[in-house]
Amino acid sequence: MNAILTRRTVELCRIASVTGNEADCAERIAAILRDTPLAVSRVGNTILARTVARAGRPLVLLVGHTDTVPPKATDGGVRIEGDRLYGLGASDMKGGLAVMLELSRAVGDGRDLNVDLGFVFYDKEEGPWAESGLGPTLEQTPWLRRAELAFCLEPSDNVVQVGCLGTLHATVAFGGKAAHSARPWQGANAIHAAAPLLAALAARAPNDVVCDGHLFREVLSATLASGGNTRNVIPDRFSLNLNYRFAPGRSDESAMEEVRRFCAESCPLNPPDVSFVEVAPSGRVVLENRLLRRFLAENGNAVAAKQAWTDVARLSQAGIDAVNLGPGLAAQAHQADEYCSIDLLEASYRQFARFVGLSG
Repeated sequence: MNAILTRRTVELCRIASVTGNEADCAERIAAILRDTPLAVSRVGNTILARTVARAGRPLVLLVGHTDTVPPKATDGGVRIEGDRLYGLGASDMKGGLAVMLELSRAVGDGRDLNVDLGFVFYDKEEGPWAESGLGPTLEQTPWLRRAELAFCLEPSDNVVQVGCLGTLHATVAFGGKAAHSARPWQGANAIHAAAPLLAALAARAPNDVVCDGHLFREVLSATLASGGNTRNVIPDRFSLNLNYRFAPGRSDESAMEEVRRFCAESCPLNPPDVSFVEVAPSGRVVLENRLLRRFLAENGNAVAAKQAWTDVARLSQAGIDAVNLGPGLAAQAHQADEYCSIDLLEASYRQFARFVGLSG
């Protein structure tokens, strides 16, 4: 199986699929699935497949995104060195897609499995929340919403990562008055006005939140800054992008209120304007899910909190219990000359095969 998974991952890594350009990858996946007994359908560039439904069997989904971030100038191309398979998206997450595809080829029509099984290969995960292909797919495909458990094959080193952080982006804008930089007293420097907020950000400690025994860390960071028109003019406008990562259990509204409160308290004499660019919710921790408990009993995976955002959140919004579990290396996601472990691909395939009752 190692050789088969390796060949499939290499094939997928060689198909360019930067966010927004997933059509070729989607076509190849669709062609592979059409050569199986599975029922195959499509929503845009999202490809779906499912086994024959059997009365009394729970539906389990395997979910993976087909897009990658853009290549880096120092990428060394697709190649194998020992246990490492190099290639753009190898860990995030074409290795996971290879596991899904080989499982789809092995299950036949699914009549002998102990679960109904669905596969979701979707586009635009790496882009804005609103543009992901998973959203319209969940809306337009009613059978997905009866799933009792979904596995997002995000890179997790084969650790079951429960829940996920919500993420919020806000533009925080400071106003001032332009003046010649030789006579700054004639103006008001908008960049300097942000100093109290920046100092408060630098001093702000993570807020630790424990959900069902697992630690999530809420953090607020400035990630972009913009201001000024020329080098010899006091700027009359300065803005920051604040990114707030918030724990499961905190609502979008509570997260926005926390950012507003922080900005107002940091700059009481000159509070900035705060506008929200994007808010993506957190994902539930679902350790009590009976199928997840069975999976863990059968396979013995380590369990940890997901200290990032994933589409576990979107599945949670649709009423589907979901966890992150993929063979990719989390530390390799979005890295230059990205690689995955061939042995972890094999282990991932075996775990899912055991769980669904695939013999052989």
